[in-house]
Amino acid sequence: MDSTPAAWSQADSYLADTLIGPDAELESALAAQREAGMPEIEVAPVAGKLLNLLVRISGARRVLEIGTLGGYSTIWLARAVGADGRVVTIEAEADNAAVARSSIDAAGVGDRVDIRIGRGADVLPTLVGGFDLVFIDADKESNTVYLDWAARLGHAGTVVVLDNIGREGEIVRDDSSDPKVIGTRDGLRMLGEDPRFDATALQTVGAKGWDGFAIAVVV
Repeated sequence: MDSTPAAWSQADSYLADTLIGPDAELESALAAQREAGMPEIEVAPVAGKLLNLLVRISGARRVLEIGTLGGYSTIWLARAVGADGRVVTIEAEADNAAVARSSIDAAGVGDRVDIRIGRGADVLPTLVGGFDLVFIDADKESNTVYLDWAARLGHAGTVVVLDNIGREGEIVRDDSSDPKVIGTRDGLRMLGEDPRFDATALQTVGAKGWDGFAIAVVV
């Protein structure tokens, strides 16, 4: 099979069908997001399951998510922390947060999720630290701000996941004028140079195109 975006998407669907299967609550959350006219930028199902597994593997009980959108990834995270766990998720748009709140509650994990509305740079300084895992999936221009707060609000051993680092391969361009590429490069440079992190990154291809994520631990 030729390596094309259509083939990547088909393989993603196969993996999701084989390893995850249908999920009415998550599908309803996506339907509500679509109906509200939000952009289709949520994580793919296989990435949602990866987040879920990372929480469970690390034993995280307090999770911070930066970028709620319609609550799809939030549900994956909230399921993983367990009944005694907590997810704090930050969403800049109140309308998005309202849709997410409804979907999260409908999925039966509303009591585990605290949605904070506002810009990440404004909300993060108001939070109490001690997060075990931080998932960053918001405006790429603020990646270094979010990573700084991930370290401040975490502890030694906190897992940090930075999404969307592939940028269709544009990350190799040091002359790029795209603010998302610049923000991504700045975030990756910070993960490589800041002594608070030990990190790696993986490129991915799939339903979301040529993308990837970085994963780090706070040291």
